[in-house]
Amino acid sequence: MNDNDAFIYATLQLIDAGRFIDSKGWVPATSGNFSARLPDGTIAITVSGKHKGQLKPEDIMQIDAEANSLDGKKPSAETVLHTTLYKRFPDIQSILHPHSLNATLISRIFTSEIVLEDYELLKALRGITTHESRFVVPIFPNDQNIPRLAELVEYYLDSHGDCQAYIIAGHGLYTWGNSVQETLRHLEALDFLFDCELRLHGVKN
Repeated sequence: MNDNDAFIYATLQLIDAGRFIDSKGWVPATSGNFSARLPDGTIAITVSGKHKGQLKPEDIMQIDAEANSLDGKKPSAETVLHTTLYKRFPDIQSILHPHSLNATLISRIFTSEIVLEDYELLKALRGITTHESRFVVPIFPNDQNIPRLAELVEYYLDSHGDCQAYIIAGHGLYTWGNSVQETLRHLEALDFLFDCELRLHGVKN
């Protein structure tokens, strides 16, 4: 697969992911952003301001590892949060960031982290083979200064190496994986587990 074919393939995957995520109601209005790393180290990422359930090929752009546009299009303001994760985790190939209701509500109840334990569905997350596991999702305060927010995430990850997701309070979830399909699996599992926790805490019936 040459570089252009790889970009086209990633574009189609991100469009399909957007339709699925929108079908769940996790990207209202034009919220969220998605990306996939290409074999040459560049990144396919959604442009700013497009509805993620109605993405077209021209709504996916290409950036370098430093978040610079390679095709003149404008990326999301949160692009640095993607490039930071790709630099830290060389094995991850995709990052998905929806604004789901459950992740937003979770951040209103649990201020610094949510701990998920003893759920069979934890096995949907990479590296987990038993329900007898403890999975921590950190919650960071929202910040319109994205480089500063990225530094806060980096500071956390420096001392908590094994992390597969985080929530920005009142905003949404970031999760990643070694393919778009794996990242979608993480997303679906985490939303289900967040829903369980919200019901346990009496937020939802």
